[in-house]
Amino acid sequence: MARVCVMLGFFRRTPPPPLDADWLVVGLGNPGDKYAGTRHNVGYMALAQLAGNLAPVPGVKALAQVRDGVAYARSTTYMNTTGEAVGPLTAQFGVAPERVIVIHDELDLPAGTVRLKFSGNENGHNGLKSITEHLGTRDYLRVRVGIGRPPSGVAVPDWVLGPAGEEVRAAATGDAVDAVRLLTSEGLQKAQNAIHAR
Repeated sequence: MARVCVMLGFFRRTPPPPLDADWLVVGLGNPGDKYAGTRHNVGYMALAQLAGNLAPVPGVKALAQVRDGVAYARSTTYMNTTGEAVGPLTAQFGVAPERVIVIHDELDLPAGTVRLKFSGNENGHNGLKSITEHLGTRDYLRVRVGIGRPPSGVAVPDWVLGPAGEEVRAAATGDAVDAVRLLTSEGLQKAQNAIHAR
């Protein structure tokens, strides 16, 4: 019997060791074709430009790729529960919250504008609220892609889940991508100076 237990123990799968990364870049959005081109999915759009094929992360509700010390990831949950992936990802990759970069849509910026900030309120964004809850802090970096406020008579949920215009798409796949690369190579101040001048 003891020998059988030893043999079973030998074949038992052990969890993979954490993968080291200097940064964790998370693109926010909702999974599925239904949401692919919506304003709420600008984070996914940016991530598609930054990273190639993403692979499942064992034990985490996320897809990711590590390249040159940067882990690029998106959750496989819906936006409102993104933190369920981001919290475990920081542990998996050994990244402190202040080196987490979150790319997300921002109602309070004009469509097509990209702005960077560290920490601060979530401004009603449920994806950010979930991340803050699971990280236990607001002290992470944000790449905010402006989508503008909805016109009169249009509800916010309908607006964020509506199709992103060309201006928003261009910002997500252009300035937001540049912002992430500058943040990971030059730091926040230089990244802000470059991106905010555009």
